[in-house]
Amino acid sequence: MKTIIIEDEKPAARKLERMLAVRGFEVEATLYSVKSSVEWLRKNPHPLLIFTDIQLEDGLSFSIFKTVPTRSFLIFTTAFDQYTLQAFKLNSIDYLLKPINNEELAFAIEKFKQIQQPTAEIPYQELLKGIFTQEKFYRTRFLIKVGNFLKPVYTKEISCFFSEEKITWLHIENRDLVIDATLDNLEEELDPKDFFRINRQYIIRADYIQEILSYSNSRLQISLKNHDEKLTVSRERVKDFKNWLER
Repeated sequence: MKTIIIEDEKPAARKLERMLAVRGFEVEATLYSVKSSVEWLRKNPHPLLIFTDIQLEDGLSFSIFKTVPTRSFLIFTTAFDQYTLQAFKLNSIDYLLKPINNEELAFAIEKFKQIQQPTAEIPYQELLKGIFTQEKFYRTRFLIKVGNFLKPVYTKEISCFFSEEKITWLHIENRDLVIDATLDNLEEELDPKDFFRINRQYIIRADYIQEILSYSNSRLQISLKNHDEKLTVSRERVKDFKNWLER
């Protein structure tokens, strides 16, 4: 079966090509940018399945398929998990986070094969419904700029996020790092089982709660591990906060 790879990291593209070769896929072309992908898709028949990274050297791969609409199915391969909802608005079968492992790739390809040859036991419409339901994905890591370096930070390491003078910070290991996001956006992107917004200024992670004290005006005061400042749950959020902790 023929396919193409859209990937601006050549080592990652070569690795994926080898992984696909053992599964019977012939890679017709490896494309490294939005521009070259648009040019290729305009000049060539589209394969049934395309593997594509999201962040390319000259933009996001979503713009490729806005410029050149395709009926190809797409498997996204990316190091970032914040684009899942955009991905599932297209003909997306799966969203694989790098580094891609053999099991996840095999599962994604199997979903593609089931679409091509649905079994009698799994009606075609039910299969599509299961695949294209816009499942809610939550952030598991952030890429933070620290000086001239980029640092991956996993959500399990973060005790809280907070806003101060219109700048958003995250806190890890007695250290504050600036993050390019708002608390409102983070509320949508973080798993509500783990994170809760206790007031307008703070979102905290349950695992880092060390102590909870009753406070004035029916509020609660919280101490977090590795965080010196005492935090206050706003009065209107106290009930929801207690319910959250009991889930």
